[in-house]
Amino acid sequence: MKTLNYRIVIFIFALIFGVVFSIPSLIQSESGKKITLGLDLQGGLHMLLGVKTQEAVKSRIKSVAASLKYILDDKEIIFDELKIDGDSVKFELLDSDDVAKMTQLVKEELKGMTLSSNGLLFTLDITPEEIERTKKNAISQAVDTIRNRLDQFGLAEPTVAKQGEDKILVEVPGVKTPEQEQRIRELIARAAHLQMMAVDEDRAARVNTMNPNEARKYGDVILPDVKTGEKYLLRQIPILDGSMLTDAKVGFDKNNQPVINFVLNGQGGRIFGDFSGKSVGKRMAVVLDNKVYSAPVIRERIGGGRGQISGNFTVPEAHDVAIALRSGALLAPVYVLEKRSVGPSLGADSIKASSMALALGFILVVIFMVLYYGAAGVVADVALVGNLFLILAIMSLFGATLTLPGMAGIVLTVGMAVDANVIITERIRELLHKGNSVAKSVERGYDNAFTAIWDANITTLIAAVVLYAYGTGPIKGFALTMSIGILASMLTAILGTHGIYQWLMPKIDPKKLNFWFGIKA
Repeated sequence: MKTLNYRIVIFIFALIFGVVFSIPSLIQSESGKKITLGLDLQGGLHMLLGVKTQEAVKSRIKSVAASLKYILDDKEIIFDELKIDGDSVKFELLDSDDVAKMTQLVKEELKGMTLSSNGLLFTLDITPEEIERTKKNAISQAVDTIRNRLDQFGLAEPTVAKQGEDKILVEVPGVKTPEQEQRIRELIARAAHLQMMAVDEDRAARVNTMNPNEARKYGDVILPDVKTGEKYLLRQIPILDGSMLTDAKVGFDKNNQPVINFVLNGQGGRIFGDFSGKSVGKRMAVVLDNKVYSAPVIRERIGGGRGQISGNFTVPEAHDVAIALRSGALLAPVYVLEKRSVGPSLGADSIKASSMALALGFILVVIFMVLYYGAAGVVADVALVGNLFLILAIMSLFGATLTLPGMAGIVLTVGMAVDANVIITERIRELLHKGNSVAKSVERGYDNAFTAIWDANITTLIAAVVLYAYGTGPIKGFALTMSIGILASMLTAILGTHGIYQWLMPKIDPKKLNFWFGIKA
């Protein structure tokens, strides 16, 4: 009775593992982990976005102005006419004794800014280096924020990557309806810039007769109500902004209408509490993307760093706004440079063509191995089947995305897996020609071939890892399938076939080497 050696036991378990975990992907069942098809296979949305980096510089100036106001208030430095003028923040100190203290605070707290003065009139300017850094950071932050939003939305394997110096590539597989496409585009493009802004109570009655330029002279800005269009005259420099927000969730008010409950970090909570404590009886507006969602009168100090946004939302709208707030505001707005939809019918054609190519390549390799190497070719083909199932199983477990280049990677892996067995079988045939016994030829054949196979696979694996690390989208898919295929072939084409030969050794007749290894006795 033949004893199963550890090599063939490992191979059998690997084969069972591969078959079991490949089934959900092969039959596309609703349950179980399975491979996600990429944009080119199942259709979806492709967009190329531009980034308005200059807007990030303006937001940076606003943030600096808000921080400066808080610092001056906190240190009880008396000032007047703090306002934004272009790329500068201008203000006036009322006490010359505060100049040295204020200068030191600005130097310590506000990096990337230069301070100049004319008597007690001060101007805070952003440096050219800080402008460049802010623009670059806006693009990187937009990539991370958009990816985070799409992940929280529940989309499978979206691709979000920087392209060139100032563009962003977004690919979202599985988007099949115009409604889905529109919702995703709005989610991506939403700035989600949350601000708490004080209402200018002294001039509020004049808001309908005041133009934006006149408002700017007073350090104000005019913004509309999101529901009614009513105008509000607000202090241009916000009390705080969404950078201090740590969480946002959908809730329901007493009328069972969707609202968004948000939480601020420690600094935001202190600023919120201090301002509300000093402003009882006055109004504070909750502003999201330059629209006023509410402007309640402050009745008492608001502690705990918690607030609420109500805006006559539908539940999906509230859900999307909460996602945008949680993932962070875009430092700079994005706009669509190029958009196209890949239809599911095109994806189905791609799957059909790719599957035919894979099947045809596989069948031709199987036939060649049997005709040229006899039973040894059958052993190699068994290992090849196991290799394919392992690739599918591992990709399914990790929820990997399969693209057209990924399928090309599988086809390439088939060739590489067979190549390892070709090298091994040729070494065995050489040793048999020299008169070695079958057992000795098999063992030495594997020993002699291992170094060449190992070196070739490791160098290819290194190249695949580099492609995965620095590539995007389809390149990553190709690198992933190739990496998994290489590791799987090391198990099946070397360990597995060696175990099969050891198990079959008592059956191999030295007089029938033509049958077993494709050579004459």
